[in-house]
Amino acid sequence: MIDTNALHALVFEGPRAAPARRRRRLLAAALALALAPMSAVHAQTACDADIGGDGVVGASDLSALLSSWGPCVECPADLDGNGDVNAQDLATILTFWDATCSLLPWATTLQAAPDPAVVTSAALRAQISATGLPWRVRDNGSQIEMLLVPPGTFGMGCSASNGWECNSDENPVHPVTLTNAFYMGRYEVTQAQWSSEMGANPSFFTNPSAQVAAGEIPARPVERVTWSMAQEFATSTGLRLPTEAEWEYAYRAGTTTAFHSMPGFETGTNDDQQVVAIAWFAPNAQAQTRPVGQRAANALGLHDMSGNVWEWVNDRYGGYSAAAQTNPTGPKKGSVRVNRGGSVYSSGSVRASRRGSGAVGYTSIDYGFRVARNP
Repeated sequence: MIDTNALHALVFEGPRAAPARRRRRLLAAALALALAPMSAVHAQTACDADIGGDGVVGASDLSALLSSWGPCVECPADLDGNGDVNAQDLATILTFWDATCSLLPWATTLQAAPDPAVVTSAALRAQISATGLPWRVRDNGSQIEMLLVPPGTFGMGCSASNGWECNSDENPVHPVTLTNAFYMGRYEVTQAQWSSEMGANPSFFTNPSAQVAAGEIPARPVERVTWSMAQEFATSTGLRLPTEAEWEYAYRAGTTTAFHSMPGFETGTNDDQQVVAIAWFAPNAQAQTRPVGQRAANALGLHDMSGNVWEWVNDRYGGYSAAAQTNPTGPKKGSVRVNRGGSVYSSGSVRASRRGSGAVGYTSIDYGFRVARNP
């Protein structure tokens, strides 16, 4: 058995804490004793050992492992996934000590494994982990925080709420399969992020109000952007607009209801009275946008998918087919583009399946966007 308290004290504590090389030798000696009767360590990578997700395997990962020692279900420190943080996991840490993890050269990993407090569905966490990609990252160029959306299949189209029927363009419901994981902006693109990249801020909501202090204005979503302007931002940052199918799949995050999950409604809801928990929209927004991230996120951790500003997506606008589709990208021709999610002026438009549209050069004080990226 390893005395983890003594080991932790030996390596980390006191004014004469062991230097890096000696720490490794001391840990290796303790590990050799512990592993004598055990089988070979399961082959893993430096990214498995990078528990903290900071891109380097080192003391913080070792400390996290020792703090979780013993039986532990779905612990990030349980590197081999056997339900027990033990010497096998310690061996992985030591094997990759000082190694770097750079699965995504364009991003900084903020959190490798999905946070159970955010992604509350064990099934979704398993799907995210199965991709082998970090869950929460920051795009190095734009500094936009992004979350991983795993591949999957869903029914795209009409999901009426108690108060609002579907429009004709939301039918027929049809099966859509997305075969590749992708990253989605955790929030709508903000005025600060736009200004940093593009310079001038086109937004209408740039003044403080009783509800939004001056210091919060940069965190409001950028608006009064056309589809072409949103596309220019995406291109200049190496990002892209999500497809319409990606947007709806990410919104739903496993739900089939009019509105995505929220506190008290883990499988979503059709009750329009509950939408104040997830959206700034006509009943509560007082006709103004709000800083992103103030309403509850969906099951993937994405905020403001309902309300605040309409979000441009990449697809041209067109009707649906009942046929099953794989990785659809919309019609091949047309000058009208789709937007989704509704805004501070909307009521029924904040449903999962509700579709909006506009010409590529059209803009409004409630038109914004969020970005996506391939791994």
